[in-house]
Amino acid sequence: MDERSRLDQPKSRRRSLRPRTDGDRLGRFSERFARFMGTATFLAWMTVVVIVWVSWNASWGPDRPRWDEYPFIFLTLILSLQASYAAPLILLAQNRQESRDRVQQEQDRDANAQSHADMEFLAREVASLRLGIGEVATRDFIRGELRGIVESLEPDDESESDD
Repeated sequence: MDERSRLDQPKSRRRSLRPRTDGDRLGRFSERFARFMGTATFLAWMTVVVIVWVSWNASWGPDRPRWDEYPFIFLTLILSLQASYAAPLILLAQNRQESRDRVQQEQDRDANAQSHADMEFLAREVASLRLGIGEVATRDFIRGELRGIVESLEPDDESESDD
C-alpha cells in the first residue's frame, strides 16, 4: 500500500523534485514491449515503415520533400536508437521471467518434497496394514477351525456301532 494513501499515518511534508515511480511499472512495460517485438505484427509494421521511408526518400520518383537522402543516415540513427532501447528492455523482461521461473521452481521442489513425504507415509501405513491383516483371523480360517472342532466333538458313527 502506498504511504500517501494510508489514513493511519501523518502526511509527509517533504516534497521531492524526483518523480514518484512505480518500480514494477517499467518491468511490466518491458515485458509487454519484448512480447510485442517478438511478434510477426511488429516485424510487418517495421518492414512497412522501412519500405515507405526508403521509397519516399529515394532519389528515384517524383520530386517531393525528402528528409533523409541516400544513404539514409537518419533511418539508420532511428533504427539504432530503437535497438539500443530494445536490448535493455528485453533483458529486463528476461530477468523478471527468470525470477518468476525461480520462484515457480522452488514451489515445485517444495510440492515434490511434500508428495514424496506423503508417499513414504502411505507406504508405511500400507505395510503396517498388511502386517496387521496377517495377524487377523480371516473368515475362512475361523470356519475351518470351527469345522474341525465340530468334527472332533461329533461322536464317530463307527465307534458307536461297535458297542
